[in-house]
Amino acid sequence: MRQEYEVAPAPLVDMPLERELPLAKRLWQQGWLRKGVILVVIGLIWQAAALYTNNDLLLPSVTQTARALVEDTLSGELPAKVMVSMGVLLKGYALGIVLAFTLTTLAVTTQLGRDLLSTLTSMLNPLPPIALLPLALLWFGLGEKSLVFVLVHSVLWPLALNTYSGFMGVSETLRMAGRNYGLRGLRLVGLILIPAALPSILSGLKIGWAFAWRTLIAAELVFGATNGKGGLGWYIYQNRNELFTDKVFAGLAVVIVIGLLVENLVFDTLERLTIRRWGMLR
Repeated sequence: MRQEYEVAPAPLVDMPLERELPLAKRLWQQGWLRKGVILVVIGLIWQAAALYTNNDLLLPSVTQTARALVEDTLSGELPAKVMVSMGVLLKGYALGIVLAFTLTTLAVTTQLGRDLLSTLTSMLNPLPPIALLPLALLWFGLGEKSLVFVLVHSVLWPLALNTYSGFMGVSETLRMAGRNYGLRGLRLVGLILIPAALPSILSGLKIGWAFAWRTLIAAELVFGATNGKGGLGWYIYQNRNELFTDKVFAGLAVVIVIGLLVENLVFDTLERLTIRRWGMLR
């Protein structure tokens, strides 16, 4: 038997060790800082283009847009428009989510539900939501119901397709484990399929939100006010008619800011608390 022995490694005295990354690298690893830098660069390009064209009617500068944004915010006009648009949007978005989950639940539990979902998505998903606005006006009149109708159409089909795709991607092992515990129908969907398909469901919710938000602004641009109260789209349309281009850009900036806030505060938080925490997403 060879005699055992131990060789102690020599201490690393000649090689300096960095205990932490430099401050610049640590800051650059923050996502909010990188996105902020991108926004600043876009703002600088916008300001340079406005100074080059030197035409306030064609392209107002960043400072002019910011001044119009602050003035209409302090006057209460912009917050009132935002509240009107968000109220209509939440109603249509919530109703679209309920209908999408109803269709996908039927699709994964019955053959008739699968045929129904496949047929309806093939027919209606390629149809632009704004194209249904004339019919909505005929059916529901000049009111909030017409906007809610087109919003439901914009949310329903992408969310249903993503949810159904996620359900179909659940492994058969998980399905069999659920059946072994006696789960059938809605209990199988709620306890097995939804948690396993949550990445696809959240992706569908994000896509549905984006479709609903831009559909609402477009519908308000065409449709106008609801019950005498106009939203952000109507605000943009009115100021375009009055040639207040800085206010038009201010309204567009509010649309973009709301989209960024919902994306980063709502959906990113949901992903961080669920699928990222569970190791389902990198």
